[in-house]
Amino acid sequence: MRPHHYNGACMDMIVIDKLRKVFPTPDGRDKVAVDGVSFSVPQGRIYGLLGPNGAGKTTTLRILSGLMKPTSGRAVLDGHDVGVDREAVKRVIGFLTANTGLYQRLSARDILRYFGKLHGFSHKRAVARAEELIGWLGIGDFADLRCGVLSTGQKQRVNIGRALVADPPILILDEPTLGLDVLSNRVILDFICRERNEGKTIILSTHYLDEAETMCDVVGLLHNGNIVAEGTVDELRKLTGVERLSGIFLKLIHADDPAGKMQG
Repeated sequence: MRPHHYNGACMDMIVIDKLRKVFPTPDGRDKVAVDGVSFSVPQGRIYGLLGPNGAGKTTTLRILSGLMKPTSGRAVLDGHDVGVDREAVKRVIGFLTANTGLYQRLSARDILRYFGKLHGFSHKRAVARAEELIGWLGIGDFADLRCGVLSTGQKQRVNIGRALVADPPILILDEPTLGLDVLSNRVILDFICRERNEGKTIILSTHYLDEAETMCDVVGLLHNGNIVAEGTVDELRKLTGVERLSGIFLKLIHADDPAGKMQG
């Protein structure tokens, strides 16, 4: 995809510099989950953060979303340093995961209105925004059902609405299509493309590598807490001489994959 330009130029909405996260362990040894990660994402682009389970993807995304403090390094989102003002960061992002919880006894409509009010909307504005999202995301048929009875795909549509209530400029998506059926998967992918085309800056982590190949402007391959390579898929193909993204990753880390596949 070509980058979305504003007044002829792209500005970096996300700047990550030598981000590091260390967790203590019961035996007294430190576990390094993220080890000096650096990258930037210009406005209006999708950055794919890919790698095997345990590579540090979710930890990185939780730091960027303000849910976790970094041990060292900087992460700046829309001008806000996550280590200095996490609340400001939370106001400029929408964070979506495959297992974001919903209030089970509330309906989809109630949740969208509730999150609108949490963002400081008046009752009238919260109602209007909820109805806009319900229509766009195709939630109408189940908008008044309690979230506890919704399918996984239906819940994820509601979660998309929740993440978009305040129309944030940055979206952080951690395996948003995990476990979804074909129809729900299509809704999520259409949502991602639409938001990018509207100028949103997006970080996408997914273990479905065909999605990353077709949707991401740039991908960063994460391994053992480090980015081992970064570029467009075509650039990584030229670098390695390998066609598929899973094969590219395995070649870059000099690894064999007995199962014949990589978890993203």
